Amino acid sequence: MSAQHGARILRDGFRGCKRCATLSRMTMHPITIQEPFRAVFYAPFYAALARGDYAAEGVEVTLRTGTIPANAKDAVLAGVADLAWGGPMRILLAHEADPASPLRNFGAVVMRDPFFLLGRAPRPEFTLADLAGLRLGTVAEVPTPWWTLQEDIRQAGLDPTGLDRVTDRSMAENLAALAAGELDVIQVFEPFVTLAEETGAAHVWHSAAHRGVTGYTSFTSSTERMQARRAEFKAMLRGLAKTLAWFAATPAEAIAALLADYYPDLPPARLARCIARYKALGLWTETPFYPEEAFTRLETAMLSAGAITRRPGFAATADNGLLAEAMAGWQ
Repeated sequence: MSAQHGARILRDGFRGCKRCATLSRMTMHPITIQEPFRAVFYAPFYAALARGDYAAEGVEVTLRTGTIPANAKDAVLAGVADLAWGGPMRILLAHEADPASPLRNFGAVVMRDPFFLLGRAPRPEFTLADLAGLRLGTVAEVPTPWWTLQEDIRQAGLDPTGLDRVTDRSMAENLAALAAGELDVIQVFEPFVTLAEETGAAHVWHSAAHRGVTGYTSFTSSTERMQARRAEFKAMLRGLAKTLAWFAATPAEAIAALLADYYPDLPPARLARCIARYKALGLWTETPFYPEEAFTRLETAMLSAGAITRRPGFAATADNGLLAEAMAGWQ
């Protein structure tokens, strides 16, 4: 299914009958959703809860907080959560280990890479080929940012294995090392970018979002749970569609005000600047349709990085059919 076809399903799907919505709400089971960790680029997931978009579709959703990204899918497999959100790369890794893995992705939200390269001084003509000879601090907390960056570096004609790269520091530590002159360039996401700009410590050299659509965050569940809770998951997708449309049309300041309780350590003005930057980059989708192109770009990066040894393929790991069902004959 093409992205254009997916968008048409969503557009036409909101034209259905209200009576169907009323009937479906009578049989909804409460749903538990697992958070991988708290991050600004996950903002739409919190907005769906804060706005009550799931509840408006008749399903009660409880957030199970998390701090370890790799554990989100495990919560689904263990049955302590009905679904999670997180990187599709986790499902590719699961299918690498076991081609019969029951895990699937559906409901796209983050379809561009949310990471950046920062340097101490402005460098508007920077290209990835310029990393040769520079000391680079990459993200240690999660692997996907390096996997996608190393693929882009290869495409720029540079061997990523030959870079002078520091791999064992947190993003906060790398930002401090950059300011101290111990590193030349660092890889971080928001809010570190906005914080660095506010303090004058660093400037953006490269936005990974420009690599094109890339499967970064979606819902994850098992095939068994997707059948057992099909009505609830379809209701959630309808709610998520409303969230994403609202997110696209709403100023960053209003979004930040709504989500302040989810980011207690971020001043609202800083959170608004983070959200505005991501909105300008087109980080978040306007519908929950998962483009196969985004999956393939992620799969290719993981393959060249050696994270997987074969291509499991979109059909084996993702499901847009649930979304098509959710939006058919609905308003």
